[in-house]
Amino acid sequence: MRDLKQTGFTDRLSAQAEAKKALLAKFKPKPTVTDPEFDKLAEKRAAEKEELRRQHELAKAEQRREKAESEAAKMAVQQAAQDAIEAEKRAARKERKQLTKEEQKAKRDARYAARKARR
Repeated sequence: MRDLKQTGFTDRLSAQAEAKKALLAKFKPKPTVTDPEFDKLAEKRAAEKEELRRQHELAKAEQRREKAESEAAKMAVQQAAQDAIEAEKRAARKERKQLTKEEQKAKRDARYAARKARR
């Protein structure tokens, strides 16, 4: 019964080596099939990335514009308050000058009247 197949020791060794090679061949990495759409996918991702960057840039520009407008509004309010203070000071100064002019005129008139009275 042992010798039915008529295999010798070398035949068994070669069969074992072939089986081992077949087993190892299963674990070897197989060549991958590249997707024909791979280049287009990279372009599509690049386009999406560019669009996202553009949207972020527009959002930042909008924020900068809003900030500049609010700063301009604050400056306008401050300038208006400063102008009002300066106008009030000018009015007070004009009033003081007017009083001093009237006082000077009154003094001049008094001197004139005194001089006329002495004659």
